[in-house]
Amino acid sequence: MVQVKFKQIEVPPGQSILFHDISWEDFETILDELGEHRGTRIAYNQGILEIMAPLPEHEVDKVLIGDMVKII
Repeated sequence: MVQVKFKQIEVPPGQSILFHDISWEDFETILDELGEHRGTRIAYNQGILEIMAPLPEHEVDKVLIGDMVKII
């Protein structure tokens, strides 16, 4: 079996990668390895892990909406 560290995987903007048969414990280990400050989004549901890299224009929208919420 080949082992790859998650920090070695690069997800191009606008793309995602699915991993199957991931346990909750593995998911928590992956989160620890990637850390809090990452450019990807991670979702986990019933053994399926999805790592997504949002497009830059989505990040601009996120910041704009966040700023509007802060103002309110």
